[in-house]
Amino acid sequence: MQAKPLTHYSPALGKDMHVMIYGNGGIPFLAFPTQDGMCHQLEDFGFIDQIKDYIENGRIQVFVVDTVDLESWSARDISKEKRAERQEQYYRYIVEQVIPLMRELNDALPFVIGMSMGADHAAITFLRRPDLFRGVLAMSGVYDADYFFDGFMNSTLYDNSLERFLPNMPADHPYIALYNEKKIIFCVGQGAWEEDGVRTLRHLQRVFESKGIHAWCDFWGYDVNHDWPWWFRQIRYFMPFLLDT
Repeated sequence: MQAKPLTHYSPALGKDMHVMIYGNGGIPFLAFPTQDGMCHQLEDFGFIDQIKDYIENGRIQVFVVDTVDLESWSARDISKEKRAERQEQYYRYIVEQVIPLMRELNDALPFVIGMSMGADHAAITFLRRPDLFRGVLAMSGVYDADYFFDGFMNSTLYDNSLERFLPNMPADHPYIALYNEKKIIFCVGQGAWEEDGVRTLRHLQRVFESKGIHAWCDFWGYDVNHDWPWWFRQIRYFMPFLLDT
């Protein structure tokens, strides 16, 4: 399996960022690591091995990015305004630099996926720019800015809080029709460390239903924990649905 590291400078973030690219053809996948993770994490924890057959068979190509969570969602030693702004800069980096990079190497429309905090990033990016993707798979996210920001909110964080901006989306917003042309899957277990994921996905499910957005919100069993072995099983389960055209 071809694995290629890439380093480039991000004007939006003001520093070098890294991308790991697995495979050399097929449908591209933009993949976000878990909270505070970097581009090698999915390989280090065995996630890439779980989809190695799809990569080696040329069905998918995976682009794993760095995060800046330690400067945004996870940071506690800087102001909430700066944390929110850093997340917005990260979003701009993904949309303005990573997506064009992916298009240079593979002009097919990508999926975006992630687990835990990576699911939050995947969902935010997809729901803000559905025109850039063919779908999203978000596993075990906590879709609640208050969980990370202790009730703080401003216009910048609002744009990165799907549980806030999505309920306020007008019924005739063109994105709703666009969402319904895509494959949207949100998954969470109901076991250990998944309580907030269940709570926030229940809310998101109600929002999707009220807006007429055709999203598959899948709640797995009470033995399904917030942990890598279950994400391995989930990616194997959902991959055929994503690739079924």
